[in-house]
Amino acid sequence: MRVVFAGTPAPAVPSLRALAASHHELVGVVTRRDAPLGRKRVLTPSPVAAAADELGVPTIKADRLDADATAAIAALDAELGVIVAYGGLVREPLLSMPAHGWINLHFSLLPRWRGAAPVQHALIAGDRTTGAAVFRLVPALDAGDVFAESRYDVPRGATAGDVLGHLAETGAELLTRVVDGIADGTARAVPQVGEATLAPKLTLVDGALDAAQPADRVVDRFRGTTPEPGAHVSIEGQRLKVLAAHRGPDAALEPGRIALVGKDVLLGAADGTVLLRTVQPAGRGAMPAADWWRGQRADDLRVDLPEASS
Repeated sequence: MRVVFAGTPAPAVPSLRALAASHHELVGVVTRRDAPLGRKRVLTPSPVAAAADELGVPTIKADRLDADATAAIAALDAELGVIVAYGGLVREPLLSMPAHGWINLHFSLLPRWRGAAPVQHALIAGDRTTGAAVFRLVPALDAGDVFAESRYDVPRGATAGDVLGHLAETGAELLTRVVDGIADGTARAVPQVGEATLAPKLTLVDGALDAAQPADRVVDRFRGTTPEPGAHVSIEGQRLKVLAAHRGPDAALEPGRIALVGKDVLLGAADGTVLLRTVQPAGRGAMPAADWWRGQRADDLRVDLPEASS
């Protein structure tokens, strides 16, 4: 089939490469416009745009699938549209334009975690099993019938970045099998079953670790917001990024207090501790938590707790 692909971030690249390597004809790629990155705000192509350029596939750059983008996609005369984390909505008439419509690779077991950040929300919620699903795109958010899914038992300590990396690779294989099935007429989609939950895009506020919560909940939020939007605590109004952490021993440490116990830096939580491995103070680079703690010249360090918890 003639296939058009829409995607933007790094987790979409394995699917793009898999389709390019398949026996289908990849007629074009749609991705968001170059964005300013880094302290110098240099305009940088999206990971999908960079991969498409390497593959020699024509690229349409658009932040919205407006009339101009729709006309450019229509000119490709694709039989199937494939979308993986593009970052924009596909609406009519574009939705019905390819003969076989559009399919979407989504990084959750639908209908759980519909939305922009399914992996992050799954880990924050403490889900121990997640996965990927390929479904037919419909006007309602992530509500279409599902062609195929794969389950994944989340390894202990895995962050959202780790899980996304795994699902991006295995999801690409799942996606190409569905595309093959659509081409040969064997693919069948079934309605989603179960309670729908939502996974909206996260903001910096979502990365704040609340030490008044149980230790497992604090660690789950750390895992779900690493690397993006980034986990952190606040000490006297100054943000301290938490780059590596896991459940600590069940020591008696007041919630919010940070202490050096042996060689370990522990953050007290409601029912135990969180072991801080690597941190990054404002304006400085990443460092071992013990090195940061020794540089504070204070034996009683406490993170700021929400007003309701303090």
